[in-house]
Amino acid sequence: MKIERFDLIIVGAGPSGLSAAIEAAKRGMNVVVFDENARPGGQLFKQIHKFFGSKEHKAKIRGFHIGEQLLKEASDAGVKVELNATVIGLYQDREVVVRMGDEVHHFKGDAIIIATGAAENMVLFDGWNLPGVMGAGAAQTLMNLYGVKPGERILMLGTGNVGLVVSFQLIQCGCDVVALVDAAPKIGGYGVHAAKVARTGVPFYLSHTIKKVEGDDHVTGVTIGEVDDHFRFIEGTDKHFDVDTVCVAVGLSPMSQLLKMAGCKMEDNPKRGGQVPIVGEYGETSVPGIYSAGDVSGIEEASSAMIEGRMSGIVAAEYLGFIDKEEKEAELKKLEASLDSLRQGMFAPKNRGKKITETDEGIELSESLLKKGYVSDDEIERFPGVIHKVGVHPVLECTQNIPCNPCQDACTQGCISIGDNITSLPISVADKKCINCGLCVASCPGQAIFLVDEDIGDGKATVTLPYEFKPLPEVGTKGKALGRDGQAVCDAEVSKVRTSKAFDSTTLLTITVPKEYAMKARFFKAVV
Repeated sequence: MKIERFDLIIVGAGPSGLSAAIEAAKRGMNVVVFDENARPGGQLFKQIHKFFGSKEHKAKIRGFHIGEQLLKEASDAGVKVELNATVIGLYQDREVVVRMGDEVHHFKGDAIIIATGAAENMVLFDGWNLPGVMGAGAAQTLMNLYGVKPGERILMLGTGNVGLVVSFQLIQCGCDVVALVDAAPKIGGYGVHAAKVARTGVPFYLSHTIKKVEGDDHVTGVTIGEVDDHFRFIEGTDKHFDVDTVCVAVGLSPMSQLLKMAGCKMEDNPKRGGQVPIVGEYGETSVPGIYSAGDVSGIEEASSAMIEGRMSGIVAAEYLGFIDKEEKEAELKKLEASLDSLRQGMFAPKNRGKKITETDEGIELSESLLKKGYVSDDEIERFPGVIHKVGVHPVLECTQNIPCNPCQDACTQGCISIGDNITSLPISVADKKCINCGLCVASCPGQAIFLVDEDIGDGKATVTLPYEFKPLPEVGTKGKALGRDGQAVCDAEVSKVRTSKAFDSTTLLTITVPKEYAMKARFFKAVV
C-alpha cells in the first residue's frame, strides 16, 4: 500500500484551515488540505454580509470576498487543496485515511491540523422531520451558493447571530419571514443584527418555541407557544402561522470526532459548544504534532477562526523546524493581541452565561432591544452615537460593546470616534463637520449608521440609510418610512440613490420625511 507523505496535513478548507495552510506554506512546508465539499472556503462563501472587527480582521469585507482572498493566498503559497476528499480516519503515527470517489487513500503527515468546523444542532418537535424544516445554514447554502429560495413564507427558530443574519438574507432573497422565535427570554445575537431585521417589520417572539409543525408530506404551518422559566408551555398562548418553511438556528456543535479517534484528550464543555479537545494556547492537543483550529475546538466567529488557524500553522512550522522559536514567539505575540481584541466586550467568551445589564461605559442596556429586537425611541437618546445638530450628521445606533471600528476608519473628518478599544461604543463628535460622503453608512457591518439632516426647510428632513434589497427604488418613489420597530411612521419619498464601488454593494438611500420623524424613520418601503 502506497502512503504519500506531507510535512503538514490539514483537514478542512474553511477559514481556519486555509489560514493555517497559508502560514505553514509561506515558511516552506509541503502542505495539503483535504475537504469533503465540492468547493473550498467552508462557510465563507455563504456569508454575503460584511464582517465585524478592524482592518486587520478583514472588517467591512463580505465573507465570500474573504474566501476568495484566502484561496488566492493559498494558491500563491503552493498549498495543495484536495476537494471531495472525506477524511474517514486519523490513526497513530499521524496516518490519515481519505476517501476520494470510490477509492481510499492513505497519507502521513509530520504534523496534522484538524479544522473541521462545526455542524448545526437540531431540536425535536412534532413534525421536525417534514420536508421544509431545515437548518438555517442549509437555507443559507440554498440562497447564497445555488440561488434557490428556501421557501416563500418562513419562520426562524433561534435569535443567535446565525438566526438573525440568515433571517435578513432570507428577506433580501425575497422570502417573507413571518417571525423569529426563541425559547430564551432575550435575543442571543448582536443587537445590530436584530435591529436591521426588526425594522423591516418582522416580529420577535421571545420565551416562545415550536409546539408543532403541520403538514402531511411538506410543511403547511407551524404553531408556537410561550414557555415559562422552566421551558414548559403556558396554556392558552398558542400562536399559529401559515408557512411553507421552518428554519432552525439553535447553535452549533464542534465536529471533533477525528481528534477523539486520534486519542486526543477531550472534554464536554458547554461554553465551547460541546465535546472539544483539551488544547493549549495555540491549539496544541495532548498528542504531539496534532493541532486544532477554529470551531472544532470552540464555537466563535470566523474572524477568530482565521487567527487561530494562523497560530496553528506557525506553531506547526516551529514544531517541525521550519522556523525558530524566536520567530514563532514574535508572530504569535502579534496574533495574540489581534485575537484578544476580538474576545472583549459583552459577547466575549468569558461573558457567556453572565447577566449583563449595562455597557462598558456604564450605560443601561436597551431592554426593548433584548426582548423585541429594536431600541425604543425613548431609549435611543441615551447612547453617545445619537446626537442632534444643524446640518447632515451621522447617527450611530450601535448600543452594545462589540468588536468593530470600520466607521471610525471610514470617516476622514473625525466625526466618529471609538478610540483604541474596538469594543467601545461609537461616539458622534458634535464639533466636527460631516461632508455627507456616506462611507460610514456603507462601512458599518451592522447597518447601524444613518446620516440625518433634521431640518432642510419646509418642515422636512432627510435620512440616509443603508439599503441592500432589489429592485432599488428610483428617485421620486413614494412610500412609507418605517420605525425601528418596523411599523410605518410617516410618508416618505426617495430623494437620492447612491451607489459606488467603495460602498461594496450597499446602496445609500436618502428619503425625505416630515422633520418630526427625522430621528424615527429608519427603513423605506415603497407603496405598491
